[in-house]
Amino acid sequence: MEEGTGGGSETPEVKKCEKPTISYQDARLYFKSATEGATCQYTITDTDIKSGVGNEVQLTVMYHVSAFAQKPGWEDSDVAQGTLCWIEIDPQKEGISDLSTSAKAAMQAMAVLIKAEEGLVSVEGLSEGTEVTVSSIDGMQQGMALSRQGMAAISTSISRGQVAVVKMGGRAVKVLMR
Repeated sequence: MEEGTGGGSETPEVKKCEKPTISYQDARLYFKSATEGATCQYTITDTDIKSGVGNEVQLTVMYHVSAFAQKPGWEDSDVAQGTLCWIEIDPQKEGISDLSTSAKAAMQAMAVLIKAEEGLVSVEGLSEGTEVTVSSIDGMQQGMALSRQGMAAISTSISRGQVAVVKMGGRAVKVLMR
């Protein structure tokens, strides 16, 4: 047998799919991987799905979203994550008295998508000039930005696995830094 032509077969290199992006527009979530032909698999959990005993329950209207890309013969991508929630447009406004509670909430709220990864917190879906602040769980402010073209991004020193508190409009949302 000649050297280099051994009887074993070489295993072809398996490529990894590109991590998808998550975006929100027109009441729809969009997942996209740069890997041509990849299909995104997603999971959405809702903190409002619960059971219990009592006379009231606080609803958060918040969805935790994760997605990864896969393609036959390729390794699955890393997981992209985000939090989709609704914030009050005008927290001082009480609403119109002849509408149902859900109709009032829908008129006074907008959907935003929050992503927190590698020290960067980004928020999409904001009105122009909305102030966004990010603090660590102990209340230390990490940064502030005003939204431009519907987005705000704040670089922080919050480490992976720690909680960031994102404040915008009339809402504060806790997100886990990935």
